[in-house]
Order: sequence, then C-alpha cells, then structure tokens
Amino acid sequence: MLESILNETTASVSLVDCMICIVTAILLGGVISFTHKMTTKSTPNFLLTLCILPVLVQVIILLINGNLGTSLAVAGAFSLVRFRSMPGNSKEIISVLWAMAVGLGLGMGYIAYSAIITIVVAVFIFILNKIIYNEKDQIERKLKIVIPENLDYEEVFDDIFKQYTDKVELSKVKTTNMGSMYELSYIVEMKKEQKEKEFMDELRCRNGNMLVMLEKMELSEVEL
Repeated sequence: MLESILNETTASVSLVDCMICIVTAILLGGVISFTHKMTTKSTPNFLLTLCILPVLVQVIILLINGNLGTSLAVAGAFSLVRFRSMPGNSKEIISVLWAMAVGLGLGMGYIAYSAIITIVVAVFIFILNKIIYNEKDQIERKLKIVIPENLDYEEVFDDIFKQYTDKVELSKVKTTNMGSMYELSYIVEMKKEQKEKEFMDELRCRNGNMLVMLEKMELSEVEL
C-alpha cells in the first residue's frame, strides 16, 4: 500500500503515473492551503503558493531522479529563490516545509504515504490550534493614549480601567509634540461584557479628545 508507483528510472515512467502524481499533488496542496487558511491569517498569494508548491517539488524530484549534476543545479536554484524571498513567521515556515515534504514524497511515487502524512499533519494542526488557542487573545488589546503634560498619567485613567478592563499594564511612556504631550502605551484585557466604543469615549473625554487608539495584539513581530 505504501510502495512507490514509479519505476527506477525516469525514462520508464508512464504518462498515467505522472498524471496521478500531479493530480494528487494538486489535491494535497489544496488540503495544506486550506489548513493554513483555517488556522493562520495569511495572504491569498501565500495560499496559492502552498497549493502549487507540492506540484513543483514533485516535478523537480521526478526530473532529477538520482542525477548528481541536475541535483546540484537545482540546489543552486533553490538557494537563489530563498535569498529573493521574504522571511515568514513560524507557521508559514512549517506550511512550506510540509508542502515540500509532500512534493518530495509524490516525486518519488509514494502516493498513499504522502496522502496519509498530509491528513495526519492537518488533523494534528487543527487539534493543536484548538488546544493552544487562548480565548484571552480575543479580548487582549494594545492601547495608545496621548495626554497633555499637565495630567498625571499614573492615576488619571484608573477609574475607567477598573470599570472596563480586567488587566492593565503600562508598557511604554514617551514624550511627543516637542515634549508638550505624553504618549502612553498599555496592554489591556477587556471585560467581555463591556463595549469598546464606550471605553474609548470615556478615554477621549478624559484626555481632552486627543488620540486614543485600540488595536489587537500582534505576535508576528516576536515570532521566528
């Protein structure tokens, strides 16, 4: 069941076997792309890349087929592609390696083995995403407030924070506008029953209708 459908040499590979490998690579690439889309925010271009990557790797491996000179040329080409690409986060790296591994297996003719690996890894990723996913990620926010220099930033918003948040951490303070204002950066954990608009309105009334910015926490800056 897990044996290769291809023979020893590329010359003996039939058109039917090649089409089976290509169609399987497209289907498995779609599974990889769908899994990445459901578990990670990504661009359409990257999702398309995950669909096509197993097909390209499968074709390259099929063409090399033990030829040392061809394999060295392909290695050089891959190094050029790597230096022309932007680094991604850890989940993107995993998805790329996953797609390449599936393409490698299909290029060697291991259809059933590649399909099993794809399904097992996809299920494993969905399970881990459910286990590791923290509900607090939905209510934890990054808050920036600009206040005039005559306000005491250490206590001026305490009553508002107590009403609308479960947790507040002042992460950064810096001066702005020639030192006449303070820009405060907080990490806040919103209470589930409270509305963000009412929270921001309270802050705007307190800081004189200056800048108030509330945004989701982004982990991409600290990921591998």
